[in-house]
Parts: sequence; structure tokens; C-alpha cells
Amino acid sequence: MTSPLFPTGEEGRPKQEQDEGVPTMTHSLTIEPIGETVAVEDDQTILDACLRAGVWLPHACGHGLCGTCKVEVVDGEVDHADASGFALMDFERADGKTLACTARLLSDATIEADLDEDPDARRLAVKDFPCSVIGLEDLTHDIKGVHLRPETGGMDFQAGQYVNLTLPGITGSRAFSLANPPAEADHLVLHVRRVPGGIATGHIHDTLKLGDRVTVTGPYGRFFVRKSASLPMIFLAGGTGLSSPKSMILDLLAEGCAEPMTLIHGVRARRDLYDQACFEDLAARHPNLRYVPVLSEPRPGDEWRGETGFVHEALQRVFPGGFAGHKAYLCGPPPMIEACLRTLMQGRLFERDIYTEKFLTAADAGGGKVRSPVFRRL
Repeated sequence: MTSPLFPTGEEGRPKQEQDEGVPTMTHSLTIEPIGETVAVEDDQTILDACLRAGVWLPHACGHGLCGTCKVEVVDGEVDHADASGFALMDFERADGKTLACTARLLSDATIEADLDEDPDARRLAVKDFPCSVIGLEDLTHDIKGVHLRPETGGMDFQAGQYVNLTLPGITGSRAFSLANPPAEADHLVLHVRRVPGGIATGHIHDTLKLGDRVTVTGPYGRFFVRKSASLPMIFLAGGTGLSSPKSMILDLLAEGCAEPMTLIHGVRARRDLYDQACFEDLAARHPNLRYVPVLSEPRPGDEWRGETGFVHEALQRVFPGGFAGHKAYLCGPPPMIEACLRTLMQGRLFERDIYTEKFLTAADAGGGKVRSPVFRRL
């Protein structure tokens, strides 16, 4: 899934962009309640330091706007930097709170964080991976498949996670979910939709060529299959939101998973649908996989005989008896996510069994589109 989670610079200045030859000061950060200590460099955020040490902290927007990464500074001093006055109010600052995605240490410090223990989460440190472009393919009229080969060994990740892509000559980075399974760690695949007026996606579609070098940073995210549950799974995708479910499904099938899986992929018209042959072939070879493509606005000439309407509407038709006893994984634009959440919960599937990432741009968060009041984001 193309996800603009950190479109203008990640949770801290990427290490490869720091000025060479300039000495940096390092402080020690202790994270409670786990009691682990990590090193935090000068001009590095608390969040970036933790993720690069393999310590996951809750976070969402990465811009200091949503408040998801709020932690308590038990000891030491921090610079709140660009934290929004709405996400981190004055009385919270006075009470020792800060936002991990913007805060930088001014001394050794200790923080208290709200950490979730998940038996299916692997501890994977975020790293920078210089990569070469080894393949470019037009998946649709506005979606490009980008194939990358890490130059210093493969990237270890969990199916469903995403990376930040840094392009030469373009400020900041852009986030994209990985579409390949973890077994193909030395061949990373991104699905990139052209954003009208987008500098980075325009460069990828019009300028990027075979042999070019880019940098991938990751893995990021807590969006992965809860395999220990051993329950039937529903994957709901909109547009390039297909990338994460594709990685997940390929990974599960390769491991011999026998649990029933249903993939519903929604796009506007026939020309926007991709990987249809791939999933039809997988469904033909694996009886436990059901694939349902959906067109919301079929065009004249599409000659479409499949499902029409929106993803949540197709979901209701495919599961007329409700969704109890399933795990659901949602990837797509916010309106699709919200509609599917309502449908799933009305069909007796609740928060503990629904997983989705909240992708926010700085504009989204600044415009008040921060967090659903009825659903906790990963």
C-alpha cells in the first residue's frame, strides 16, 4: 500500500543525511516499563532511536500532530521541537509529557511508554538499505511496480510492514508497504500510485530507471498477521492497499496455512484492477483462498460480471451471516477503512480482531483527521 505516513522526513533525521565529519553527542535513554536503554544521537528523535534499536513505540503521523506517540519523561530534559500545541498541550508539557516523534534529548533521560506486548511481533531494528532498481512495470495506467535489490543483504521484515523510500535529489522520504513476501528479502517490491502533482511519485513514474540507486529505511509498522490466533482471515484492500495483503497471503500460503482466507480488493474501474490473474491463479491452486475483486464505477466497455459497489458492500454480500470468529486486516484509503470498520463491527467483529494502520499526511492530521473516536489504531 502506498502510505504517506512520513512523507516529509521520518521520525528523525535519517542517518545517511547527517553531515559527515560533524561530531554528534549521544545521550542514554531508558524506556520503562521494559527497563531497556538505547543510545540517542544529537538531532535524533526518541522514536527514531527506539525503532532503530528494535524497540517499538506506539506512533502514527510522525509529524507531532496526532499525539499517538505521547510518552512521559520521568527523568531528564527534552526539546519538544515541532510538537503541535493541540497534540501536546501546555499543561501536558508541564506534567512531563512529550511526543516521541519530535522530541530530542538534551540530557540522559528516562521515559514511561504505553507498550503493547504482542506474541506475534518480531523484534526488528529499523535500518537503512541502499538499493538498486532492478525492475519497473506498469501495473495499471497510474500504478507502477518498483523492484529493488538491497546492496548489503536482504531486509528482514514481517509481511504487512512498510518502508520509507528516499529518492536522490528529492527532499524527505515517502512510505510504501512491501508487496513481496519476507522469503524474498533480497527482492523488494513496491506498488506506487501516481499522485497528481506529487514530486516523488512523478519522479518514480517518469524519471526512475533501471540501475538507479535509492535508499529504503525499515521495516516499520505493527500491521502483520496474528498467526498464533489460527482463525479464518478477511483481507480488505482498496487500490494500492493490495500490497500488504499480497505480501501476507503469499507468506501464509508459502508456510502451508490451511485457514480460510478471503481477499476483497476494491477499485473504481477495470483499468484500475491489477494482479487479478495472480490471485485467480492462487485461488485455483489453494482451495482455502477466496478472491473477490470489486468495481465501484465500472466504465462502458468494462464488460464486468463480478462484484460492484464498495468494498464494505461486497463484504456484506460475501459474509451474509456476519464475521464472528474471523481476523480482519484492512488496507486502503481512510473512507474505505472507516466504512469497513463500521460494517465489521455491525457484523459482530470487534476491535480485538480487526487490524489496520492509520496512514496520515501532515495535511490530514493538521486538518483534524487524526484518530477515529471509536477505534484504536495500531
